[in-house]
Amino acid sequence: MATVKLTNVVKEYDNHVIAVHDFNLEIKDKEFVVFVGPSGCGKSTTLRMIAGLEEISSGTIEIDGEVVNDLQPKDRNIAMVFQNYALYPHLTVFENMAFSLRLKHVDQETVYKKVTEAAEILGITDYLLRKPRALSGGQRQRVAIGRAMVRDSKVFLMDEPLSNLDAKLRNAMRAELILLRQKLDTTFVYVTHDQTEAMTLGDRIVIMKDGYIQQVGTPTEVFENPKNLFVAEFIGAPKMNIMKAQLVRQGDEYYSEVFGSRMPVDPGHTQKLLEKGIDSREVLLGIRPEHVTICEGPAPDNFPCTIEVNEMMGSELHLHVDTEDGSRLIVRTPTVTLTNEQRSHLVYGEKLYVTFHGKVTYFFDPETELNLLN
Repeated sequence: MATVKLTNVVKEYDNHVIAVHDFNLEIKDKEFVVFVGPSGCGKSTTLRMIAGLEEISSGTIEIDGEVVNDLQPKDRNIAMVFQNYALYPHLTVFENMAFSLRLKHVDQETVYKKVTEAAEILGITDYLLRKPRALSGGQRQRVAIGRAMVRDSKVFLMDEPLSNLDAKLRNAMRAELILLRQKLDTTFVYVTHDQTEAMTLGDRIVIMKDGYIQQVGTPTEVFENPKNLFVAEFIGAPKMNIMKAQLVRQGDEYYSEVFGSRMPVDPGHTQKLLEKGIDSREVLLGIRPEHVTICEGPAPDNFPCTIEVNEMMGSELHLHVDTEDGSRLIVRTPTVTLTNEQRSHLVYGEKLYVTFHGKVTYFFDPETELNLLN
Protein backbone atom coordinates (compact mmCIF):
# COMPACT_ATOMS: atom_id res chain seq x y z
CA MET A 1 0.00 0.00 0.00
CA ALA A 2 1.14 3.56 -0.74
CA THR A 3 -1.60 5.96 0.30
CA VAL A 4 -0.98 9.63 1.04
CA LYS A 5 -3.33 11.66 3.24
CA LEU A 6 -3.16 15.38 3.96
CA THR A 7 -5.44 16.69 6.70
CA ASN A 8 -5.92 20.44 7.38
CA VAL A 9 -2.41 21.15 6.08
CA VAL A 10 -1.34 24.81 6.26
CA LYS A 11 1.92 26.44 5.21
CA GLU A 12 2.57 29.90 6.63
CA TYR A 13 5.93 31.63 6.23
CA ASP A 14 7.63 33.87 8.79
CA ASN A 15 6.35 37.01 7.05
CA HIS A 16 2.76 35.75 7.68
CA VAL A 17 2.23 34.90 4.03
CA ILE A 18 0.06 31.77 3.81
CA ALA A 19 1.08 29.67 0.82
CA VAL A 20 -1.32 26.76 1.44
CA HIS A 21 -4.68 27.03 3.20
CA ASP A 22 -6.37 24.08 4.95
CA PHE A 23 -5.40 21.48 2.36
CA ASN A 24 -7.34 18.21 2.63
CA LEU A 25 -6.79 15.30 0.25
CA GLU A 26 -6.57 11.52 0.33
CA ILE A 27 -4.54 9.86 -2.45
CA LYS A 28 -5.28 6.20 -3.01
CA ASP A 29 -2.77 3.41 -3.51
CA LYS A 30 -1.37 3.36 -7.10
CA GLU A 31 -3.28 6.52 -8.02
CA PHE A 32 -1.77 9.18 -10.28
CA VAL A 33 -2.80 12.57 -8.86
CA VAL A 34 -1.82 15.85 -10.51
CA PHE A 35 -1.63 19.23 -8.74
CA VAL A 36 -2.23 21.95 -11.32
CA GLY A 37 -2.61 25.71 -11.18
CA PRO A 38 -0.92 28.99 -12.08
CA SER A 39 2.45 30.03 -10.67
CA GLY A 40 2.27 30.83 -6.95
CA CYS A 41 -0.85 28.76 -6.27
CA GLY A 42 0.91 26.52 -3.70
CA LYS A 43 1.16 23.29 -5.68
CA SER A 44 4.96 22.86 -5.44
CA THR A 45 4.93 23.92 -1.80
CA THR A 46 2.37 21.19 -1.07
CA LEU A 47 4.50 18.61 -2.89
CA ARG A 48 7.60 19.69 -0.96
CA MET A 49 5.69 19.33 2.34
CA ILE A 50 4.82 15.73 1.38
CA ALA A 51 8.50 15.14 0.60
CA GLY A 52 9.64 16.72 3.88
CA LEU A 53 11.57 19.49 2.13
CA GLU A 54 9.21 22.11 3.62
CA GLU A 55 7.96 22.09 7.21
CA ILE A 56 4.21 22.25 7.60
CA SER A 57 2.78 24.97 9.85
CA SER A 58 -0.20 22.89 10.98
CA GLY A 59 -2.10 19.76 10.04
CA THR A 60 -0.89 16.22 9.40
CA ILE A 61 0.61 14.30 6.48
CA GLU A 62 0.34 10.51 6.46
CA ILE A 63 2.06 8.02 4.17
CA ASP A 64 0.68 4.48 4.47
CA GLY A 65 -1.18 5.48 7.63
CA GLU A 66 1.97 6.76 9.38
CA VAL A 67 2.17 10.43 10.33
CA VAL A 68 5.39 11.73 8.76
CA ASN A 69 5.35 15.34 9.97
CA ASP A 70 8.57 14.88 11.94
CA LEU A 71 10.32 12.39 9.65
CA GLN A 72 13.29 13.43 7.52
CA PRO A 73 12.87 13.14 3.74
CA LYS A 74 15.17 10.10 3.62
CA ASP A 75 12.93 8.28 6.11
CA ARG A 76 9.64 8.83 4.25
CA ASN A 77 10.28 6.19 1.57
CA ILE A 78 9.49 8.60 -1.26
CA ALA A 79 11.36 9.41 -4.47
CA MET A 80 11.33 12.88 -6.01
CA VAL A 81 12.05 14.05 -9.54
CA PHE A 82 12.89 17.74 -9.83
CA GLN A 83 12.33 20.28 -12.59
CA ASN A 84 16.07 20.87 -13.09
CA TYR A 85 17.00 17.12 -13.03
CA ALA A 86 19.50 17.63 -10.12
CA LEU A 87 22.09 15.26 -11.58
CA TYR A 88 25.72 15.12 -10.44
CA PRO A 89 27.74 16.42 -13.43
CA HIS A 90 30.95 14.57 -12.48
CA LEU A 91 29.26 11.15 -12.27
CA THR A 92 28.25 8.87 -15.13
CA VAL A 93 24.61 8.04 -15.77
CA PHE A 94 25.11 4.68 -14.06
CA GLU A 95 26.63 6.27 -10.96
CA ASN A 96 23.92 8.96 -10.84
CA MET A 97 21.25 6.29 -10.85
CA ALA A 98 23.13 4.14 -8.36
CA PHE A 99 23.92 6.97 -5.94
CA SER A 100 21.10 6.43 -3.43
CA LEU A 101 21.75 2.67 -3.41
CA ARG A 102 25.44 3.27 -2.66
CA LEU A 103 24.48 5.43 0.33
CA LYS A 104 22.46 2.51 1.67
CA HIS A 105 25.42 0.16 1.14
CA VAL A 106 23.46 -2.08 -1.23
CA ASP A 107 25.64 -4.87 -2.65
CA GLN A 108 27.18 -4.36 -6.11
CA GLU A 109 25.21 -7.15 -7.80
CA THR A 110 21.87 -5.68 -6.68
CA VAL A 111 22.95 -2.17 -7.68
CA TYR A 112 23.87 -3.37 -11.17
CA LYS A 113 20.60 -5.30 -11.53
CA LYS A 114 18.38 -2.41 -10.43
CA VAL A 115 20.17 0.22 -12.51
CA THR A 116 20.26 -1.84 -15.70
CA GLU A 117 16.61 -2.85 -15.35
CA ALA A 118 15.55 0.79 -14.89
CA ALA A 119 17.75 1.90 -17.79
CA GLU A 120 16.17 -0.71 -20.07
CA ILE A 121 12.65 0.41 -19.17
CA LEU A 122 13.60 4.03 -19.85
CA GLY A 123 15.56 3.33 -23.02
CA ILE A 124 18.85 4.77 -21.74
CA THR A 125 21.00 1.62 -21.61
CA ASP A 126 23.35 3.01 -24.27
CA TYR A 127 24.04 6.12 -22.17
CA LEU A 128 25.04 4.49 -18.87
CA LEU A 129 28.72 5.39 -19.23
CA ARG A 130 28.11 8.96 -20.37
CA LYS A 131 28.06 12.02 -18.14
CA PRO A 132 25.02 14.34 -17.99
CA ARG A 133 26.63 17.05 -20.15
CA ALA A 134 26.69 14.59 -23.07
CA LEU A 135 22.91 14.03 -22.88
CA SER A 136 19.93 15.89 -24.27
CA GLY A 137 17.28 17.38 -21.97
CA GLY A 138 14.96 14.43 -22.49
CA GLN A 139 17.74 11.93 -21.78
CA ARG A 140 18.69 13.77 -18.59
CA GLN A 141 15.08 13.66 -17.45
CA ARG A 142 15.00 9.91 -18.03
CA VAL A 143 18.12 9.57 -15.88
CA ALA A 144 16.48 11.60 -13.11
CA ILE A 145 13.40 9.35 -13.30
CA GLY A 146 15.62 6.25 -13.33
CA ARG A 147 17.44 7.43 -10.21
CA ALA A 148 14.05 7.59 -8.49
CA MET A 149 12.93 4.21 -9.85
CA VAL A 150 15.83 2.20 -8.39
CA ARG A 151 14.87 3.18 -4.86
CA ASP A 152 11.66 1.08 -4.87
CA SER A 153 9.89 3.92 -3.10
CA LYS A 154 6.27 3.86 -2.02
CA VAL A 155 5.46 7.22 -3.61
CA PHE A 156 6.85 9.09 -6.62
CA LEU A 157 6.78 12.88 -6.35
CA MET A 158 7.38 14.86 -9.56
CA ASP A 159 7.78 18.64 -9.57
CA GLU A 160 7.22 19.98 -13.12
CA PRO A 161 9.63 17.40 -14.60
CA LEU A 162 8.88 18.31 -18.24
CA SER A 163 8.83 22.09 -18.05
CA ASN A 164 12.43 22.50 -19.28
CA LEU A 165 11.81 20.50 -22.45
CA ASP A 166 10.73 21.83 -25.85
CA ALA A 167 7.12 21.24 -26.94
CA LYS A 168 7.81 18.21 -29.17
CA LEU A 169 9.96 16.46 -26.57
CA ARG A 170 7.50 17.32 -23.81
CA ASN A 171 4.72 15.54 -25.73
CA ALA A 172 6.94 12.49 -26.25
CA MET A 173 7.98 12.37 -22.57
CA ARG A 174 4.35 12.71 -21.49
CA ALA A 175 3.51 9.55 -23.42
CA GLU A 176 6.53 7.82 -21.86
CA LEU A 177 5.39 8.78 -18.37
CA ILE A 178 2.01 7.17 -19.05
CA LEU A 179 3.75 3.95 -20.09
CA LEU A 180 6.16 4.16 -17.14
CA ARG A 181 3.29 4.54 -14.70
CA GLN A 182 1.74 1.32 -16.04
CA LYS A 183 5.04 -0.54 -15.59
CA LEU A 184 5.81 0.75 -12.09
CA ASP A 185 2.24 0.47 -10.75
CA THR A 186 2.92 2.76 -7.79
CA THR A 187 1.52 6.02 -6.39
CA PHE A 188 2.38 9.23 -8.25
CA VAL A 189 1.93 12.83 -7.15
CA TYR A 190 2.73 15.17 -10.03
CA VAL A 191 2.93 18.98 -10.14
CA THR A 192 2.49 21.04 -13.29
CA HIS A 193 1.18 24.40 -14.49
CA ASP A 194 0.24 22.82 -17.83
CA GLN A 195 -3.41 21.79 -17.91
CA THR A 196 -2.77 19.52 -20.93
CA GLU A 197 -0.29 17.49 -18.85
CA ALA A 198 -2.79 17.35 -16.02
CA MET A 199 -5.63 16.15 -18.27
CA THR A 200 -3.58 13.46 -20.04
CA LEU A 201 -1.66 12.07 -17.04
CA GLY A 202 -3.91 12.28 -14.00
CA ASP A 203 -6.42 9.80 -12.62
CA ARG A 204 -7.55 12.78 -10.58
CA ILE A 205 -6.65 16.45 -10.84
CA VAL A 206 -6.32 18.88 -7.93
CA ILE A 207 -6.83 22.41 -9.27
CA MET A 208 -5.35 25.11 -7.01
CA LYS A 209 -5.50 28.90 -6.83
CA ASP A 210 -3.95 31.20 -4.20
CA GLY A 211 -3.22 28.27 -1.89
CA TYR A 212 -6.78 26.91 -1.95
CA ILE A 213 -8.13 23.77 -3.61
CA GLN A 214 -10.69 24.84 -6.21
CA GLN A 215 -11.80 21.38 -7.34
CA VAL A 216 -10.73 17.74 -7.18
CA GLY A 217 -11.96 15.31 -9.81
CA THR A 218 -11.20 13.16 -12.81
CA PRO A 219 -10.19 14.93 -16.04
CA THR A 220 -13.71 14.36 -17.39
CA GLU A 221 -15.36 15.74 -14.24
CA VAL A 222 -13.36 18.97 -14.09
CA PHE A 223 -13.78 19.56 -17.83
CA GLU A 224 -17.49 18.83 -18.09
CA ASN A 225 -18.59 20.01 -14.64
CA PRO A 226 -16.30 22.83 -13.48
CA LYS A 227 -17.12 23.88 -9.94
CA ASN A 228 -16.51 27.57 -10.56
CA LEU A 229 -15.45 30.15 -13.11
CA PHE A 230 -11.72 29.75 -12.40
CA VAL A 231 -11.79 26.01 -13.12
CA ALA A 232 -13.93 26.54 -16.22
CA GLU A 233 -11.45 29.01 -17.70
CA PHE A 234 -8.30 27.18 -16.55
CA ILE A 235 -9.19 23.75 -17.94
CA GLY A 236 -9.49 23.66 -21.71
CA ALA A 237 -7.51 25.28 -24.52
CA PRO A 238 -8.36 27.81 -25.76
CA LYS A 239 -10.09 28.85 -22.56
CA MET A 240 -13.86 28.95 -22.21
CA ASN A 241 -15.67 32.00 -23.61
CA ILE A 242 -17.35 33.95 -20.81
CA MET A 243 -19.90 36.73 -21.44
CA LYS A 244 -22.54 38.63 -19.51
CA ALA A 245 -26.09 37.37 -20.08
CA GLN A 246 -29.56 37.45 -18.61
CA LEU A 247 -31.20 34.23 -17.43
CA VAL A 248 -34.97 34.60 -17.82
CA ARG A 249 -37.46 32.30 -16.10
CA GLN A 250 -41.00 31.96 -17.41
CA GLY A 251 -42.93 29.41 -15.37
CA ASP A 252 -40.99 26.15 -15.67
CA GLU A 253 -38.94 27.29 -18.64
CA TYR A 254 -35.74 29.31 -18.93
CA TYR A 255 -34.21 31.45 -21.65
CA SER A 256 -30.81 33.05 -21.92
CA GLU A 257 -30.60 36.53 -23.40
CA VAL A 258 -27.22 37.11 -25.00
CA PHE A 259 -25.98 39.14 -28.00
CA GLY A 260 -29.43 40.70 -28.22
CA SER A 261 -31.13 37.33 -28.86
CA ARG A 262 -33.14 34.97 -26.68
CA MET A 263 -32.22 31.27 -26.67
CA PRO A 264 -34.11 28.46 -24.88
CA VAL A 265 -32.15 26.72 -22.12
CA ASP A 266 -31.53 23.00 -22.61
CA PRO A 267 -34.12 20.76 -20.83
CA GLY A 268 -31.39 19.07 -18.76
CA HIS A 269 -30.10 22.45 -17.57
CA THR A 270 -33.67 23.61 -16.98
CA GLN A 271 -34.32 20.72 -14.59
CA LYS A 272 -31.20 21.55 -12.54
CA LEU A 273 -32.12 25.25 -12.36
CA LEU A 274 -35.68 24.40 -11.28
CA GLU A 275 -34.40 22.06 -8.55
CA LYS A 276 -32.26 24.90 -7.18
CA GLY A 277 -35.12 27.41 -7.44
CA ILE A 278 -33.18 29.81 -9.66
CA ASP A 279 -35.23 32.85 -10.75
CA SER A 280 -34.54 35.41 -13.46
CA ARG A 281 -31.14 36.98 -12.88
CA GLU A 282 -27.90 38.19 -14.40
CA VAL A 283 -25.39 35.42 -15.09
CA LEU A 284 -22.05 34.80 -16.71
CA LEU A 285 -22.66 32.48 -19.64
CA GLY A 286 -19.85 30.11 -20.61
CA ILE A 287 -19.33 28.32 -23.91
CA ARG A 288 -16.20 26.45 -24.98
CA PRO A 289 -14.61 27.53 -28.30
CA GLU A 290 -15.09 24.07 -29.84
CA HIS A 291 -18.83 24.34 -29.21
CA VAL A 292 -19.24 27.55 -31.20
CA THR A 293 -20.32 26.69 -34.75
CA ILE A 294 -19.82 28.72 -37.91
CA CYS A 295 -23.09 29.11 -39.86
CA GLU A 296 -23.85 29.61 -43.55
CA GLY A 297 -25.73 32.85 -42.99
CA PRO A 298 -28.23 34.76 -40.85
CA ALA A 299 -30.92 32.85 -38.91
CA PRO A 300 -32.94 33.47 -35.71
CA ASP A 301 -30.41 31.76 -33.42
CA ASN A 302 -27.25 32.94 -35.24
CA PHE A 303 -25.07 35.84 -34.16
CA PRO A 304 -23.24 38.15 -36.58
CA CYS A 305 -19.54 38.63 -35.84
CA THR A 306 -16.44 40.26 -37.27
CA ILE A 307 -13.13 38.38 -37.46
CA GLU A 308 -10.29 40.09 -35.58
CA VAL A 309 -7.64 37.33 -35.49
CA ASN A 310 -7.24 34.05 -37.37
CA GLU A 311 -4.78 31.61 -35.72
CA MET A 312 -3.86 28.69 -37.96
CA MET A 313 -3.08 25.73 -35.69
CA GLY A 314 -2.66 23.06 -38.38
CA SER A 315 -5.62 20.76 -37.87
CA GLU A 316 -7.85 23.58 -36.62
CA LEU A 317 -8.43 27.32 -36.73
CA HIS A 318 -8.84 29.59 -33.71
CA LEU A 319 -10.91 32.58 -34.77
CA HIS A 320 -11.11 35.57 -32.43
CA VAL A 321 -14.32 37.40 -33.32
CA ASP A 322 -16.16 40.46 -32.05
CA THR A 323 -19.95 40.36 -31.69
CA GLU A 324 -22.19 43.34 -32.37
CA ASP A 325 -22.57 44.08 -28.65
CA GLY A 326 -18.78 44.32 -28.20
CA SER A 327 -18.18 40.84 -26.74
CA ARG A 328 -15.16 38.81 -27.84
CA LEU A 329 -15.46 35.11 -28.70
CA ILE A 330 -12.97 32.45 -29.69
CA VAL A 331 -14.24 29.96 -32.26
CA ARG A 332 -12.34 26.67 -32.62
CA THR A 333 -13.11 24.85 -35.86
CA PRO A 334 -11.44 21.87 -37.60
CA THR A 335 -9.80 22.81 -40.90
CA VAL A 336 -10.90 19.52 -42.47
CA THR A 337 -14.52 20.71 -42.39
CA LEU A 338 -13.76 23.86 -44.38
CA THR A 339 -13.51 24.24 -48.15
CA ASN A 340 -10.74 26.35 -49.66
CA GLU A 341 -13.32 28.99 -50.51
CA GLN A 342 -14.56 29.10 -46.92
CA ARG A 343 -11.00 29.44 -45.59
CA SER A 344 -10.30 32.32 -47.98
CA HIS A 345 -13.10 34.33 -46.33
CA LEU A 346 -11.93 33.71 -42.75
CA VAL A 347 -9.65 36.73 -42.60
CA TYR A 348 -9.43 39.97 -40.63
CA GLY A 349 -12.48 42.19 -41.02
CA GLU A 350 -14.71 39.57 -42.64
CA LYS A 351 -18.25 39.05 -41.34
CA LEU A 352 -19.55 35.64 -40.33
CA TYR A 353 -22.37 34.10 -38.33
CA VAL A 354 -21.95 31.74 -35.38
CA THR A 355 -24.25 29.84 -33.05
CA PHE A 356 -24.08 27.36 -30.16
CA HIS A 357 -26.35 24.77 -28.60
CA GLY A 358 -27.87 25.34 -25.17
CA LYS A 359 -26.79 21.86 -24.05
CA VAL A 360 -23.14 22.91 -23.90
CA THR A 361 -23.59 26.25 -22.14
CA TYR A 362 -22.69 26.98 -18.52
CA PHE A 363 -24.14 29.55 -16.11
CA PHE A 364 -22.03 31.13 -13.36
CA ASP A 365 -23.01 33.47 -10.53
CA PRO A 366 -21.34 36.85 -11.22
CA GLU A 367 -20.59 37.36 -7.49
CA THR A 368 -19.63 33.94 -6.13
CA GLU A 369 -18.44 32.68 -9.55
CA LEU A 370 -19.95 29.26 -8.72
CA ASN A 371 -21.43 27.06 -11.43
CA LEU A 372 -25.22 27.31 -11.11
CA LEU A 373 -25.65 23.91 -12.74
CA ASN A 374 -23.68 21.99 -10.06
